[in-house]
Amino acid sequence: MSAPENPRTRPQVPNGEASGSQEPPISKAEQSRQRRAIQEQQRAAKAQAQATAKAQGGAPPKSSAKGGAAQSAPKKGSAVGTSKPPRDSKDTTGAAGDDGIEMSRGLRIFSHFGLPKPVSHVVKGDIHPAIVRLALQFSEFKISGANARCIATLTAFKTVIQDYVTPPNNTLSRHLMTHLSPQITHLVSARPMSITMGNAIRQLKLEISDSDIDLPEQDAKDLLCETIDYYIRDRIIIADQVIEDIAGKKIKDGDVLLTYARSSVVEKVLLGAHSDGRKFSVLVVDSRPMLEGKKLLSVLSSAGIQCSYLLLPAVGSVINEVSTVFLGAHSLHSNGAVYSRSGTALVAMMAKQHSVPVVVCCETYKYSDSVQLDSFTKNEIAPSGDFFSSYPLAQPRDALSLHNQTNLEILNPLYDLTPPTSITAVVTEVGVIPPSSISSIPLALGRQNL
Repeated sequence: MSAPENPRTRPQVPNGEASGSQEPPISKAEQSRQRRAIQEQQRAAKAQAQATAKAQGGAPPKSSAKGGAAQSAPKKGSAVGTSKPPRDSKDTTGAAGDDGIEMSRGLRIFSHFGLPKPVSHVVKGDIHPAIVRLALQFSEFKISGANARCIATLTAFKTVIQDYVTPPNNTLSRHLMTHLSPQITHLVSARPMSITMGNAIRQLKLEISDSDIDLPEQDAKDLLCETIDYYIRDRIIIADQVIEDIAGKKIKDGDVLLTYARSSVVEKVLLGAHSDGRKFSVLVVDSRPMLEGKKLLSVLSSAGIQCSYLLLPAVGSVINEVSTVFLGAHSLHSNGAVYSRSGTALVAMMAKQHSVPVVVCCETYKYSDSVQLDSFTKNEIAPSGDFFSSYPLAQPRDALSLHNQTNLEILNPLYDLTPPTSITAVVTEVGVIPPSSISSIPLALGRQNL
């Protein structure tokens, strides 16, 4: 049933013509057509207002455009002609909120860096407790350093292998690979995998795939664990001993050595040279936020080595007094570049400018066939705050450290790339290699898998 007409809006007709010329009631279809026409008028008015504002270089007056269109709408069709400011204000607030969120995300140019992220205590899938514990230690940087992380990973995998039980109608060589995949994924979710971990895991998978299917399960697991022990012994422990002997011979009495941050193999070289009776002093250069040099300083000074501690900006003031620079490495690439703790490149280039030899101590299992040209393509963000700090504080540590804020983003790249032109030689367990010949490391190892 159609709605009765409003007598105020009904057109007046002369007497005598009212009955013959009276307009019929408007149908629902006609009302819908009128509403659509009004909506089209509103859209056209809004588009015209936006185009005018854009041509004048200003923002489109949203409220005025809608308001003008709304005034032309009749009061009867309130659902059609009335503007909706609550919805518009909600959209505006949402846009402002999105801008705030984007600002809090920091610079997008560094968004591909591996960010430190807490590991959830709720574990999804069949993850071994040893892997869960190790992932937490990785995410909190309680275990850091290429060698320490690789040894901890292989040791945890030994526990995983010993606790593994092959399901019925499966072989260990095939199903164990499937069982290890979520364990590796969980570790990577805590912190990006290092080159050393990748090389070790690749070698472990190769040993698993080559295992004899006719061996009893326990014997096969024992053989795999024994292979892991051999890898740790040969590629890390014995390699460090060989590097310690080779690099230690480069240290003479009266030398002033400089090292940056903390490298486990460089620490062994310095301690070994001191135990051999050589008299030298060490300048330990450090930087925030990790402050790993404090731990190295504590170890060297406790051993009786004369040490001095300085931060990275002071390198230029002491580099003229240095005899040799000893540096560690996170990974070694085929083009001779060294990927190491952020700040290493600055120390190496400063030493080269002052004609000071730069010796990198690195095991061959850190070698990568890839070519890396910068530290921007691949990197990792160090956590904020000072690590390994032992000095007393009058205020809480959190009050002295900077944290991310609305208009402040803390950026601490964990690694940088030292070009081969800044390196004098690389000491490995297969000998002293110039940077131009780093690609020959696989040949020196008999082309065995790294």
